[in-house]
Amino acid sequence: MARADRLFRLLHALRILPQPVSAARLAKETGVSERTLYRDISALRAGGALIDGAAGLGYTLTEDPALPPQMFTRLEVEALVLGLAEVGLAGDPALAKAAEAAQAKIIATLPDRVQRQAIHAVSRTYRYDRRPPLPPHMSTLREAAWEERALDLTYRDLNDKVTERRIWPLGVVFLDREVQCLAFCCLRQDFRRFKVAQMDAVRLTDESFRPRRVPLLRDYLDQLHNSRR
Repeated sequence: MARADRLFRLLHALRILPQPVSAARLAKETGVSERTLYRDISALRAGGALIDGAAGLGYTLTEDPALPPQMFTRLEVEALVLGLAEVGLAGDPALAKAAEAAQAKIIATLPDRVQRQAIHAVSRTYRYDRRPPLPPHMSTLREAAWEERALDLTYRDLNDKVTERRIWPLGVVFLDREVQCLAFCCLRQDFRRFKVAQMDAVRLTDESFRPRRVPLLRDYLDQLHNSRR
């Protein structure tokens, strides 16, 4: 592994792991020996990272040179912590992990006083009725929407009828009990809401619908809004 990549992984580990973090844990996370880890800690310190601690005591990242300082009000901190925690509960594993990493990066940019407010936030979220686990193709849905590429899939409707579809995914909506994909259906030549749990054999294609996603999504949302009037 290149030294720059190794240092980046070490900095990321210091951001997200409960602190102080032992040298043994950091070495395991970054895949190096403890001797190499000590050299890497020294390299990060020389680069401007303020890392408290020493061998046998554990390490704490108190100032991160890679991230600009941020300032939030106490209520904004509570909103961030609560919102990211909700993503951790509602999202698929990849999205939940991203929320955890995002929170760690945000907290690392805060002044000490505001960091303590974030770490000891009073707002919490919990779901007694958990949504069923999300299917593994959530990542494919996001990638297709980001890249504005069509998806081929098998879809089972409420009457248990199975059809082959090609869709242009426009967005993903997390509802109370299910997750839906807002899309333009090439088979029906119209907008549709597909329940992601009823999708199967989802495959990313080379067909691009760029740059139509944003205007199509705007039209679809307007259509949904007008239908409820």
